[in-house]
Formats: sequence, structure tokens, C-alpha cells
Amino acid sequence: MDVHPDVERTAESIATMETRGAAAIADAAAAALATQAREGEAADPAEFRAGMRAAARRLRETRPTAVSLPNALRYVLRGMQGEDVTTLRDSVVDCAETFRYDLDRAQDRLGRIGAGRLRDGDVVMTHCHSTDALACVEAAVEQGKHVEAYVKETRPRQQGHITAKELREMGVPVTLVVDNAAHRYLDECDHVLVGADSIAADGSVINKIGTAGLAVSARDRGVPIVVAAGTIKIHPDTLTGAAVEIEHRDEAEVIDDETRAELGDVDVLNPAFDVTPPRHIDAIVTERGQFPPESIVTLMRELFGDAVEAPWQEPGDGVP
Repeated sequence: MDVHPDVERTAESIATMETRGAAAIADAAAAALATQAREGEAADPAEFRAGMRAAARRLRETRPTAVSLPNALRYVLRGMQGEDVTTLRDSVVDCAETFRYDLDRAQDRLGRIGAGRLRDGDVVMTHCHSTDALACVEAAVEQGKHVEAYVKETRPRQQGHITAKELREMGVPVTLVVDNAAHRYLDECDHVLVGADSIAADGSVINKIGTAGLAVSARDRGVPIVVAAGTIKIHPDTLTGAAVEIEHRDEAEVIDDETRAELGDVDVLNPAFDVTPPRHIDAIVTERGQFPPESIVTLMRELFGDAVEAPWQEPGDGVP
């Protein structure tokens, strides 16, 4: 089943990280499904549903670790209702628009809640680039608090540079440090503030590679580690004991061809994420409030129940 060209473009943008960040990925996926619904060619309801599933599968396969993507697909496709193509189309478009509106408002609410943890004069250390984490800082600044930041560069893709730029645009004084310098400067920080790509039922946080090591250092230094993550980051599959797949990216992000040739026959590994256990996390801040990591399973059941849906699959297929 062919999918709309906009779905293909969105999938490629997500896969190459032109579209990055869990909220941005979820928003783009919902918008692509709406386009498939509005402009896809379908002669009857069965063909329409098949086209929507095909579009969702194409999007689903792009970034295996970012759970905001399948959660967005679940939300939109779960609302696909009707006995004719017109009704089905309208239901998908309405669900996509509602999802995108709620997603935008959720980050504002999360930011205000997270700002409550930041005092006037606090210094935070960040890792990677998280719009949820930055929303907390932005809300604190809007409340008149003075906040400063140590920003880890976050190799190999240097997402810390994006964080540094956006913090400076807020008026936050920034000190950029190499990843290996984090432990040295933690004594000057009041909080470690990071985002998440997925949160498991036991409260484990899957985030950019290097987060787990930073959390260990922060615990050693007595610096609280706060995870800012909207509920769209919660991974319902983990309720059934499923492990979160860790994405491995191309070695070209780590090493160029010339250096590769100089080094000779070596293996290069480029995992995009690691897992931080709940014992190293002080709080998870969501748009629904702050939670100790051990309480996430309760919130997860409230949001998703105990069932794990994969509405992008063809009828009769197993859950991946």
C-alpha cells in the first residue's frame, strides 16, 4: 500500500534527525497521519484503514527508541471511527488536531511544574537537548528567577550546542563543557536537569547516551537529578515486561572516513541512548505533576490501562 509523499518526507526527516526531540517527532507524526487521511486515495473504508496503517508503520520504523512516536500513532489511530471514508477521514483529522493541541499545552504545564523545583540563583547541568527540560528553565526565568547552566556538549551529534543557544536566547548564562568534564563541575550545580526519550514502567529513564553516567556522578556528588518528560514519553509496552529497544546509529556520526582508514580494523559502536535506573533519579516532572520514579507505573496504568495496542498492524499480526 503506497503512502502519501508527505508521510515519506516526514519519515525521512525523523530517521535522519532533521526532526528531533520527542515532542517534535510526535507532532510531525500526527500531522503526517492527518495528511494521509485528507489526501490519501481510498475507494472504500477497508482501503482507507489499510492506508492509514501503512502510513503509521512507515513512521513507526524510523526511530525505535523514541516512544513518543508510537504513542502519537496510537492516539490518532485509536480515534479512527466510521462506516464510510468521509467519516473515517474526519475522525482521523480531528484526533490529530486534538493531539497536537494537547501536546503543545502539555509542555507549558510541565514547564510551570518543573519551574517550582528551581530557586532564584540555582545552577543546572544539562545533557543533550530537551524541549521539556528547557520549558522548566524558561518558566523559571519568566517567574523572575535567575538561573545559570552548565551545558554538556553531548557528542557525537553535539545537541548540547542547541541547548546552549536556546538558553542564551532566554538570557540564561551558559558555560559549555566537554562531556568528560561533567563530574568536575557538578559541585557547582544545584540540579541535573535532563529530558527523556522513553520512561519504563519501573521508572527507568531512557535518554541520550551519557545520561546514566551523569546520574551516577550526580548521585556521588549529592546533586539531585530531575527528569522533565511529558506523559507521551511513557512506554506502555514495558507494562508487559517488554524491553525498550536501544537505537544504534551509523558509525559515520562518530568517525570520518579518513580517521577510520588511519585506525585500521576496529569496531565502532554508536548507541544513541542508555538506561538510567530509578534509584539514581529524584523526580520525574510531567504535565500531570511530579512523581518519584517508582510511582510511574501507577500513572502509566491510568493513561493506558494494561492493554498494549499496536493499531498500525494488519489484523492478525502479532505485537512487535
